[in-house]
Amino acid sequence: MSKTLIPFITCGDPDLETTGKLVKEAVANGADIIQLGIPFSDPTAEGPIIEGSYIRALSGGVTTDTIFDFVKELRKEVTVPIVFMTYANVVFSYGTEAFISTCHDLEVSGLIIPDIPFEEKEEFGPLCKKYGVSLISLIAPASKERIAKIAKEAEGFVYIVCNSDTKELTSLVSVIKENTNIPCIMGSGISTPEQAKKMAALTDGVMIPAALMKMVEQEGKEAVHSAGSYIREMKEAIG
Repeated sequence: MSKTLIPFITCGDPDLETTGKLVKEAVANGADIIQLGIPFSDPTAEGPIIEGSYIRALSGGVTTDTIFDFVKELRKEVTVPIVFMTYANVVFSYGTEAFISTCHDLEVSGLIIPDIPFEEKEEFGPLCKKYGVSLISLIAPASKERIAKIAKEAEGFVYIVCNSDTKELTSLVSVIKENTNIPCIMGSGISTPEQAKKMAALTDGVMIPAALMKMVEQEGKEAVHSAGSYIREMKEAIG
């Protein structure tokens, strides 16, 4: 069975036109799912590359509404699953039900909200179920005794936040697999084909959390030219 590749792309960095080109280039070269970041001014779970991309996107005037309009147009050409990653305040500010129902209308498969603890997911879970949008669970080694419980209730795929310690990752995946049949996706610390291959051997697939946005930071709109070959290399590496 082939492994799943999920690149992360910030909406609006440097502009939504470039975001669209990046998405299409990624899909054309093997991306299985696209993770789109809706920028937030205080992204506490992000490193400097994603934080910088959010600042640039917000400075360029991107809003939740312009992103929704963008995805509506994107859906005319892009059919692979899309998941949104954003923060609770973005959803609350828009109106939780309005936000999630719009995700349904846009055929957005899942929602990742990293600043919502598992114990507080009921603020979103029932509405996600109502509109058929998976609320993606994050699991880290620090979750400890909660790992099994989170896994049992996970939807879509499990987003693993873990370092590259293979022993720790193997142990974590083992507990998850005992409690759910949905895919385990390694979501941190991957930027090279070698890292991707190593982590994909232990999981059902990998995310590319920051590499594309680092290209955008360095190359701006020209990053589109580099993105395709990079995604192709990563897809070939994970098999």
